Amino acid sequence: MTTRTHDGSAGDVDYGAIGSGYSGYRRPDPRIAQAIAEALHDARTVLNVGAGTGSYESAARSVTAVEPSESMRARRPARLARAVDAVAEDLPFADGEFDAAMALFSVHQWSDAAAGLREMRRVTRGPVVVLTCDPKLVRDFWLLDHWDTLLRAHRDQAIGRRNADGAPLTGGAETTPADLDAARPDGVPFIATNAHIRLAAPATTGGATPGTYIGQALLDS
Repeated sequence: MTTRTHDGSAGDVDYGAIGSGYSGYRRPDPRIAQAIAEALHDARTVLNVGAGTGSYESAARSVTAVEPSESMRARRPARLARAVDAVAEDLPFADGEFDAAMALFSVHQWSDAAAGLREMRRVTRGPVVVLTCDPKLVRDFWLLDHWDTLLRAHRDQAIGRRNADGAPLTGGAETTPADLDAARPDGVPFIATNAHIRLAAPATTGGATPGTYIGQALLDS
């Protein structure tokens, strides 16, 4: 059974709490968009499962979006179709209803990935495109061995957020936007120039996703 929050979010993240600025920093990367378009081939009707704010939905196709989070559904741009309130494991569509389906960085939020993928296959006549990751493998990253030895204050400075509650060093709560212009009386920024929160900010990256830094060979594979 899929467990959902008060917002309807069905994974381990409550988008009702963190979704306020999602569409502002989750921007499509052109190379990833191209790879998705090629994988979908000439499909005209496409199901997008775990659609969020529709970053990679193309106006050239008829897209039906499924998104369990009320907050994320409300933040979809007006140019996109309204999303259906449903979960991957129980899609409210007929067998073979769509030419193609896609799930982009969504599978790791599902309570039962196998059931969700079976449902996508059931309602789709053509290709099922999945772009995903395994968050558990992040803990195996070599740099985290060093990270765990750092003092908490050093971790806060490296990230630009308080380790205790996730709030930016400029104050507020976890969902409070960081004030990247704030400085101490001596002119030193509260958030270091090389802090992650600053380097990852849309103003710094131009709204690009991490896919910007993936080699073309990986995108082609």
